[in-house]
Amino acid sequence: MNDHDMQACIDACLKCYRTCLSTAMHHCLEAGGRHTEPQHVRLMIACAEMCRASAHLMLTGSDAHRHSCAACAKICADCADDCERVGDMAECVAVCRACAESCRTMAG
Repeated sequence: MNDHDMQACIDACLKCYRTCLSTAMHHCLEAGGRHTEPQHVRLMIACAEMCRASAHLMLTGSDAHRHSCAACAKICADCADDCERVGDMAECVAVCRACAESCRTMAG
């Protein structure tokens, strides 16, 4: 892992944070139905927060980022799967999958 990989992961985490939070608060709440199932919304908010926290730890240079990135990869993968299940959330699915992959590399 190098500085380029870490910067790419920070960028992926921040993009996922923005996308999940914005999608949950706007698209999902406005769409209703399955989009507003409590477990789905909670998972999206957890994903956003884990991504934010992982980016923060990487930005501080803490070795603890390995642990947060491992958790982030799992939560992002779960969020992508659930967004795919709900449907009409292709951007969120793609961003979560990309972040999960990048975080797996950083957790390495």
